[in-house]
Amino acid sequence: MLIIGCTAATALGAIVLGSILIMLIIEGIRGFSPALFTQVTPGPGSEGGGIANAILGSLVMTVLGIVVATPVGVLAGTYLAEYGRTSHLANLIRFLNDILLSAPSILIGLFVYTLMVRPMGGYSGWAGGVALAIIATPVIVRTTEDMLRLVPGPLREAGVALGAPYSIVIRNVTWRAAQSGIVTGVLLALARIAGETAPLLFTALNNNSWFNANLMGGVANLPVMIYQFALSPYENWRQLAWAGALLITVTILGLSIVARFILSGPKGR
Repeated sequence: MLIIGCTAATALGAIVLGSILIMLIIEGIRGFSPALFTQVTPGPGSEGGGIANAILGSLVMTVLGIVVATPVGVLAGTYLAEYGRTSHLANLIRFLNDILLSAPSILIGLFVYTLMVRPMGGYSGWAGGVALAIIATPVIVRTTEDMLRLVPGPLREAGVALGAPYSIVIRNVTWRAAQSGIVTGVLLALARIAGETAPLLFTALNNNSWFNANLMGGVANLPVMIYQFALSPYENWRQLAWAGALLITVTILGLSIVARFILSGPKGR
């Protein structure tokens, strides 16, 4: 009976997820065209248009977030695995990291809104990048710590026995041994923040034009564009929302596949 119940539950989940994916592919492909990647999002009641500005805005803020989160996450994970280990400070950091890992993203958006948007007097891509960085950091911290803990102790001992400072051993031995796992963690964090909507509603909001080089003011991005366009009464807006949703899904799927490929490769075993 247990096998039957587990099989039925698995089949039900696969059917639901498969139905969502099929509907997304059917509806999303209809909106794909050259204009989708070359034109900006249309105004209310306008015909045609694309999501080029939203794609570029999402790319800029996602890259900004991952560039900020990666060094912080890798260094924090290294401290927990190599220096802190079971100390009280390390346990406290792990506890706070677990809370941040499971915190609703909308709370992070509100935090950055209070910290940056209100003092700066408006929405900005900088605030959006900071919000995404806060979401990505705990993922990188956890993955880095776990990967470094898998590195055999004799590798570290061999480096120390040769007279190398422990910092050199970490850079040239431990990090190299765990590099595939660390890169996988960064890719998973990138996939995690690529489709975040709630924090961007409070930080970058949206825009129907290209953003300024200083990233000040509302910045167009795919998640918020999908949210707003999907609820609109305009047919072309809803079609663009489907196309944007499919584009994000394919991107996240691609990142997940690359992460699994790296982790299962010869260096990841």
